[in-house]
Amino acid sequence: MKVSVALCTYNGEKYIVEQLDSILNQTKPVDEIVICDDISTDGTHDIIYQYCSKFPNIIKFHINDVNLKSVKNFEKAISLCTGDVIFLSDQDDIWLPEKVADIVHHFELNPQTSVVATNGNCIDENSELIEDFLVWDVPQLFIDKKIHLDYYYLISCFFNIATGATMAIRSKFINECVPFPLIPNFHHDEWIARVACSKGQFSFLPKKYIYYRLHDAQQVGGIIYESDEESKIELLNLLDLTNYEITFFEFKRRIKRLCTGYNNNKKLAQFDVSSDVFNNTLSKICNLVENYKLNMKKKYPISAFFLNYTDKILNKRQLN
Repeated sequence: MKVSVALCTYNGEKYIVEQLDSILNQTKPVDEIVICDDISTDGTHDIIYQYCSKFPNIIKFHINDVNLKSVKNFEKAISLCTGDVIFLSDQDDIWLPEKVADIVHHFELNPQTSVVATNGNCIDENSELIEDFLVWDVPQLFIDKKIHLDYYYLISCFFNIATGATMAIRSKFINECVPFPLIPNFHHDEWIARVACSKGQFSFLPKKYIYYRLHDAQQVGGIIYESDEESKIELLNLLDLTNYEITFFEFKRRIKRLCTGYNNNKKLAQFDVSSDVFNNTLSKICNLVENYKLNMKKKYPISAFFLNYTDKILNKRQLN
């Protein structure tokens, strides 16, 4: 398989060298690195030009005419890639050496898979490892507890575990998910993962393949959770849709997340790409919400009555 990397940059001079070196030092060499820069004003261009001189057959550098911002910049970078498999890359992370080889091998063994995302480590601005429970650890938590995990509903209604910095895509799948929708606070990686999950073409690998950098200048964060056992149980009670032995508060949280997921899917259903999938999801979420409200009412009748009354007044936990 020919391997491409779609790398987007914007004022990334501080960390871009570490990232490029980690990509170029893979055990399975990449065939091309397509870099789309969103009009950086620091020294990013100079650094990349140096790599272009050293690796003229690998580095393909494009500077945008206008600032496209992250979603459309990645759409452009992906469209310019020519590989059979396209790895997405942020500008400030570090890849483990076996990342490309292992993920390509997974694609070879699983022809039905079009999109792969993985677990990862977190590091700080000084490349020091952050020892915490991460959103990417959730699938392994379910595996350990022998609980089925529905990736589509996890990503659509609770939180996105398919972070773009860990993601790889078969090139033939690109037409299934472009153009990327522009919705406030909604990112390309979640869109790609949702479409792939809806078609049964998504895989998540629990092994950690990157060092994902957390720092003040990054665009997206919010992936760290408390690592104590109590917090893990709370996550399981929120995400395990088959478990009804939960507290009144946990019912409230679950219903609230599902309602938010419903309203987000309603926006996504306006787009031509896979609109039928999202319309179908709306019906399924409606059924889930009604089911949980019914079970909450049976278990906590008085509290559920007052919650339903106040929610209607305040327009909370509603399918709008």
